[in-house]
Amino acid sequence: MSRTEIGPRVVGGKLMYNHAVRVDGTQSLLFVAGHEARDDRGTVVHKGDMAGQIRLTIERLGSTVTEAGMTMADVVQIRVFTTDLAECKAQYGVLMDELAAVHCRPASLLAEVSALSDPDMLIEIEALAATGI
Repeated sequence: MSRTEIGPRVVGGKLMYNHAVRVDGTQSLLFVAGHEARDDRGTVVHKGDMAGQIRLTIERLGSTVTEAGMTMADVVQIRVFTTDLAECKAQYGVLMDELAAVHCRPASLLAEVSALSDPDMLIEIEALAATGI
Protein backbone atom coordinates (compact mmCIF):
# COMPACT_ATOMS: atom_id res chain seq x y z
CA MET A 1 0.00 0.00 0.00
CA SER A 2 1.27 3.49 -0.82
CA ARG A 3 0.28 6.98 0.25
CA THR A 4 0.53 10.18 -1.83
CA GLU A 5 -0.06 13.68 -0.51
CA ILE A 6 -1.94 15.93 -2.96
CA GLY A 7 -1.51 19.70 -2.70
CA PRO A 8 0.25 19.90 0.64
CA ARG A 9 0.18 23.30 2.35
CA VAL A 10 3.35 23.93 4.30
CA VAL A 11 3.65 26.81 6.75
CA GLY A 12 6.93 27.55 8.48
CA GLY A 13 8.41 24.31 7.21
CA LYS A 14 5.60 22.23 8.77
CA LEU A 15 2.66 20.53 7.08
CA MET A 16 -0.50 22.51 7.78
CA TYR A 17 -2.79 20.20 5.77
CA ASN A 18 -3.14 18.33 2.48
CA HIS A 19 -5.82 19.07 -0.09
CA ALA A 20 -6.12 15.31 -0.36
CA VAL A 21 -4.36 12.05 0.46
CA ARG A 22 -4.44 9.14 -2.01
CA VAL A 23 -3.99 5.60 -0.70
CA ASP A 24 -3.21 2.93 -3.30
CA GLY A 25 -3.36 -0.81 -2.87
CA THR A 26 -5.61 -3.22 -4.76
CA GLN A 27 -8.02 -0.28 -4.73
CA SER A 28 -7.28 3.42 -4.62
CA LEU A 29 -8.94 5.75 -2.15
CA LEU A 30 -8.71 9.54 -2.18
CA PHE A 31 -9.58 11.41 0.99
CA VAL A 32 -10.28 15.02 0.01
CA ALA A 33 -10.14 17.79 2.59
CA GLY A 34 -12.83 20.44 2.77
CA HIS A 35 -12.83 22.75 -0.25
CA GLU A 36 -14.36 26.18 -0.42
CA ALA A 37 -14.84 29.11 -2.80
CA ARG A 38 -11.35 30.64 -2.71
CA ASP A 39 -9.42 32.25 -5.54
CA ASP A 40 -5.79 31.42 -6.30
CA ARG A 41 -4.62 33.88 -3.61
CA GLY A 42 -6.75 32.17 -0.96
CA THR A 43 -9.38 34.90 -0.76
CA VAL A 44 -13.01 33.83 -0.32
CA VAL A 45 -15.00 34.94 -3.37
CA HIS A 46 -18.71 35.14 -4.17
CA LYS A 47 -19.37 36.63 -0.73
CA GLY A 48 -23.04 36.30 0.12
CA ASP A 49 -23.69 34.24 -3.05
CA MET A 50 -24.43 30.62 -2.16
CA ALA A 51 -24.81 29.51 -5.80
CA GLY A 52 -21.51 31.13 -6.77
CA GLN A 53 -19.72 29.52 -3.84
CA ILE A 54 -21.19 26.11 -4.68
CA ARG A 55 -20.01 26.33 -8.31
CA LEU A 56 -16.48 27.41 -7.44
CA THR A 57 -16.20 24.88 -4.61
CA ILE A 58 -17.11 22.01 -6.96
CA GLU A 59 -14.62 23.37 -9.53
CA ARG A 60 -11.83 23.49 -6.91
CA LEU A 61 -12.76 20.01 -5.63
CA GLY A 62 -12.62 18.70 -9.22
CA SER A 63 -9.16 20.19 -9.71
CA THR A 64 -7.84 18.37 -6.64
CA VAL A 65 -9.44 15.08 -7.70
CA THR A 66 -7.91 15.47 -11.18
CA GLU A 67 -4.49 16.29 -9.71
CA ALA A 68 -4.74 13.00 -7.81
CA GLY A 69 -5.32 11.10 -11.07
CA MET A 70 -9.05 10.49 -10.59
CA THR A 71 -12.24 12.04 -11.93
CA MET A 72 -15.31 13.43 -10.23
CA ALA A 73 -17.10 10.27 -11.41
CA ASP A 74 -14.85 8.43 -8.92
CA VAL A 75 -16.21 10.47 -6.00
CA VAL A 76 -18.39 8.16 -3.92
CA GLN A 77 -19.20 10.45 -1.00
CA ILE A 78 -19.42 14.17 -0.29
CA ARG A 79 -20.05 16.00 2.94
CA VAL A 80 -21.50 19.50 2.57
CA PHE A 81 -21.20 21.90 5.48
CA THR A 82 -23.02 25.24 5.38
CA THR A 83 -23.61 28.15 7.69
CA ASP A 84 -27.06 28.76 6.13
CA LEU A 85 -29.05 25.56 5.68
CA ALA A 86 -32.16 27.28 4.32
CA GLU A 87 -30.21 29.11 1.59
CA CYS A 88 -28.16 26.03 0.75
CA LYS A 89 -31.34 23.99 0.34
CA ALA A 90 -32.81 26.78 -1.82
CA GLN A 91 -29.70 26.54 -4.07
CA TYR A 92 -29.31 22.75 -3.88
CA GLY A 93 -30.30 22.43 -7.54
CA VAL A 94 -27.06 24.24 -8.41
CA LEU A 95 -25.07 21.56 -6.55
CA MET A 96 -27.03 18.76 -8.22
CA ASP A 97 -26.47 20.32 -11.66
CA GLU A 98 -22.73 20.78 -11.05
CA LEU A 99 -22.37 17.16 -9.91
CA ALA A 100 -24.45 15.83 -12.82
CA ALA A 101 -22.29 17.76 -15.28
CA VAL A 102 -19.22 15.80 -14.12
CA HIS A 103 -21.04 12.45 -13.79
CA CYS A 104 -20.72 12.47 -10.00
CA ARG A 105 -23.37 10.49 -8.11
CA PRO A 106 -22.12 10.32 -4.53
CA ALA A 107 -23.71 9.46 -1.24
CA SER A 108 -23.94 12.75 0.60
CA LEU A 109 -24.45 14.59 3.84
CA LEU A 110 -25.75 18.14 4.24
CA ALA A 111 -25.25 19.78 7.62
CA GLU A 112 -25.52 23.27 9.04
CA VAL A 113 -22.64 24.43 11.22
CA SER A 114 -22.33 27.56 13.33
CA ALA A 115 -19.15 28.72 11.56
CA LEU A 116 -16.56 27.78 8.98
CA SER A 117 -12.90 28.86 8.95
CA ASP A 118 -13.70 32.25 7.38
CA PRO A 119 -16.85 34.28 8.13
CA ASP A 120 -17.35 34.93 4.38
CA MET A 121 -17.59 31.20 3.64
CA LEU A 122 -21.13 29.90 3.22
CA ILE A 123 -20.24 26.33 2.23
CA GLU A 124 -17.42 23.78 2.48
CA ILE A 125 -17.39 20.38 0.77
CA GLU A 126 -15.15 17.39 1.48
CA ALA A 127 -15.13 14.12 -0.44
CA LEU A 128 -14.04 10.51 -0.73
CA ALA A 129 -13.18 9.02 -4.13
CA ALA A 130 -12.41 5.40 -4.98
CA THR A 131 -11.18 3.42 -7.98
CA GLY A 132 -10.55 -0.26 -8.60
CA ILE A 133 -13.48 -1.44 -6.51
